[in-house]
Amino acid sequence: MIPTFVITLREGVEASLIVGIIAAFLVKEGRRDALRQMWVGVGIAILLCAAVGVGLDLVGEELPQRQQEGLETIIGLVAVAMITYMIIWMTRHSRGIKAELEGEAASALARGSAMALVAMAFLAVLREGFETAVFLLAAFQDSRDTTAAGFGAVLGLLAAVAVGFGLYRGGVRINLSRFFRITGLVLVFVAAGLLASAAHTANEAGWLNSFQGQAIDLTWLVSPGTVTESLLTGMLGLRPTMTIAETVLYLAYAIPMAAFVLWPRSLRPRRPAGVGDTATA
Repeated sequence: MIPTFVITLREGVEASLIVGIIAAFLVKEGRRDALRQMWVGVGIAILLCAAVGVGLDLVGEELPQRQQEGLETIIGLVAVAMITYMIIWMTRHSRGIKAELEGEAASALARGSAMALVAMAFLAVLREGFETAVFLLAAFQDSRDTTAAGFGAVLGLLAAVAVGFGLYRGGVRINLSRFFRITGLVLVFVAAGLLASAAHTANEAGWLNSFQGQAIDLTWLVSPGTVTESLLTGMLGLRPTMTIAETVLYLAYAIPMAAFVLWPRSLRPRRPAGVGDTATA
């Protein structure tokens, strides 16, 4: 439940922030006529992303067992790569993301192009939605309780919509830099857990046959079927038992990525002005 909640909350807030800023600019400039087009574009983007997720799931179910494990491995690795990029980009840009987005929106309107804002909203939701579809598919495949995972995803999405609406109306003030840092840290461990799961499914697919001896036994801490297991598996990606390959990959990812997210901003090297400051949305 926790991984899916954090995934949809974080991705949803980012998409809601972009859509909210664009909607506010359109209203401010008296272009309410473009709002309908924007919402139609947002709806189409959501449907396309849902279709991608459902399609990948259906394809996986039709494959033989070993090929299913191989597809799960690929999806897991793609999800880890996308999460990693998202964490790195947001860690570097979270402090100024709102100003950057507002600047891009103002620039588009200055050129007299409301359709550019509509396209911006569509592409932003399409990108975030596609990422969310891949993340959720990997998280669902890794989850033992799909009902709880689904509830967490819906809850995170509703919370993201509420936050986005609050930001649009101006009644919600949150520190975006701190928000993305906290959720980024949680996602580091979610990604580490997905990477460990990819090692497991790669073994089931016959792709990784080395280092399969048991490395650690955490049944004393991560007791199967307990609330503790749900929390530790959801928050930290830990499992009752882990092989050498799973443990090495987990630690090799989690330690440096957690250090990167938590590293004080004052100690980070300063980037020259204008370098890497273009928003991805």
